[in-house]
Amino acid sequence: MARRGSFNVLPGFNLALGYTLVYLSLVVLIPLAAVFIKSSALSFGEFWEVVSAPRVVASYRVSFGLSLLAAAINTVFGLMLAWALVRYSFPGKKLVDALVDLPFALPTAVAGIALTALYAGNGWLGQYLEPLGIKVAFAPLGILVALIFIGLPFVVRTVQPILEDLDTELEEAAASLGAARGQTFRLVLLPILLPALMTGFALAFARAVGEYGSVIFIAGNLPFVSEITPLMIITKLEQYDYTGATAIAVVMLVLSFILLLVINLLQAWTARRTGRNR
Repeated sequence: MARRGSFNVLPGFNLALGYTLVYLSLVVLIPLAAVFIKSSALSFGEFWEVVSAPRVVASYRVSFGLSLLAAAINTVFGLMLAWALVRYSFPGKKLVDALVDLPFALPTAVAGIALTALYAGNGWLGQYLEPLGIKVAFAPLGILVALIFIGLPFVVRTVQPILEDLDTELEEAAASLGAARGQTFRLVLLPILLPALMTGFALAFARAVGEYGSVIFIAGNLPFVSEITPLMIITKLEQYDYTGATAIAVVMLVLSFILLLVINLLQAWTARRTGRNR
């Protein structure tokens, strides 16, 4: 008698694995390898000269620094928004839930134009903020706002299913044992939510670090102030400096991979500690 559960819908491991490897190679590995191969046309000295130019290094700080900050902010407020959508009923809840996904569907250029119109000096909000000394559009703060806008859904949609599956009896049991609300969240809920929060953080960061369309309109693109690394790559391409563009792309790729690897390792470690392995 065949063992229960031995039947597989897919026709076989070898075929499935082969299809997976071919698809992954065509979509991910070969394009990434092409970037490294193209940049290898430069000598190490030429490569280092391109990627360590002061203007390029300043763009790294803007792109990676603001992306990490935006992902951290989205982690906090994304959790709060997901909590409100799951735990409470209020007028317009369905509308708010639908609006969370708007950055997914909205073209990035449209998002950039809308944010610029909102926060520019003569915009709906900018006209009130700039007299207070708060300059959003055409400044690093504008980039941060754009990155928060496009990254928020990643955290909300990652945490929301975990909250929906979370049994409220855990909170009630903690409260019955005398735990305060802060203790219940910190000792009971946070360890359960932490792997999902870190996943949302990683997704929001990954989206933000390569974002171009929504940022380019609101950034102002001032050298050493609000230039992002993707813009430096586009500038190199417009100058027909393809090897220089790929050299900067390699640095972005390596730094992004290292950061995401660290985040994933922390997530796996957290999951093991809480006993919620994926």
